Amino acid sequence: MAQTFGKFIEQQSGHGEYLKIGFYPTSIPLQQRWRNNGLSADFLADYLSTFFPGDDPASAERKKEIKDAVSYVANELLENAMKYSYASSQHRVSIEMFLESHAVSLYSINGVAPDGIEPFQRFIQRLLSEDLDKLYTEQLERSAADESGAASGLGFLTMLNDYKATMAWKFSSPAPNSDEVAVTTMVKLPV
Repeated sequence: MAQTFGKFIEQQSGHGEYLKIGFYPTSIPLQQRWRNNGLSADFLADYLSTFFPGDDPASAERKKEIKDAVSYVANELLENAMKYSYASSQHRVSIEMFLESHAVSLYSINGVAPDGIEPFQRFIQRLLSEDLDKLYTEQLERSAADESGAASGLGFLTMLNDYKATMAWKFSSPAPNSDEVAVTTMVKLPV
């Protein structure tokens, strides 16, 4: 049974322009993966930018804004998916990008450790219900005090504040009779 947070919209592959990339997070060490996350995010943004004309200065600037936003969001989604992937999961990490008439939707999917589900869902509830400026300041202070860099949530807050993104999440079991949980994070960016 799936549990959703926010206005989660299932996306259908095969309808319109889309791109999907998959990874096995344990195939190389996480530290080596960081560079690949950025390269993958930039690839998605470069691919998307080909659908936007840049013939005049205003169009070229808008194309650059969209490309930068997609690169940032895709990189954050991939980093979070890799960092919080369940180590013993057989579920691969994937990111999908869909071009729609007035938006770009990105979906990241990864297995999540059972003990990480409840704290993550509590944070999601806060993202969806609290004042984002106040929460952003609180998370900045928490991150500055936490030298380990664990679970700041600043990437999600930046997506919501700076890029006017809409976000939603789905927690589901990827296979029948499995106690493993997959989380899908949806980010919709206006274009």
